[in-house]
Amino acid sequence: MKLLLSSLVIMMLSLATLSAQDSKVPPAGPQTKAAVSTQSVPKKSKSLWKTLAKITYKKKYDELMGFKIDIPVFSDQIKALEGKEVTVKGYIIPVEGYKSHKEFIFSAFPYNMCFFCGGAGPETVMEVLATEGVEYTAEQVVLKGKLSLNDEDINHLMYLLTDAVIVE
Repeated sequence: MKLLLSSLVIMMLSLATLSAQDSKVPPAGPQTKAAVSTQSVPKKSKSLWKTLAKITYKKKYDELMGFKIDIPVFSDQIKALEGKEVTVKGYIIPVEGYKSHKEFIFSAFPYNMCFFCGGAGPETVMEVLATEGVEYTAEQVVLKGKLSLNDEDINHLMYLLTDAVIVE
């Protein structure tokens, strides 16, 4: 899982670096409002992906990669969420088959539109560490957990949801 995740993250950073023309690049990919609409989801869940999209990037040379990569610069709104419990609605992106997993990728968009398929930006996905295995479904699910931000470790995504539990 860690090797696959590291490969996906390196691919993500490479794509972001190749597509960035400026030191400050607006969030890539389509807007995220489609991933956050439902009747019974708390309002905070509906706007989280929108808030997480409020990032820019700065260039930094990476010795290991041998070229400049884009490092996320989180907005004050995003920084205020670090370490807080959040609720987010999205899609499970299977990385090791379709079984229950405690570690997986979660996306604002369905599998065919997610970042790893080229349809969205890196701000639309997060790593999830769940307290119990979450069974794969192609339908949207709602998760609750503690949000962590990552702008240093290129082997991980920029958002991490820990102690996650499925809400619906």
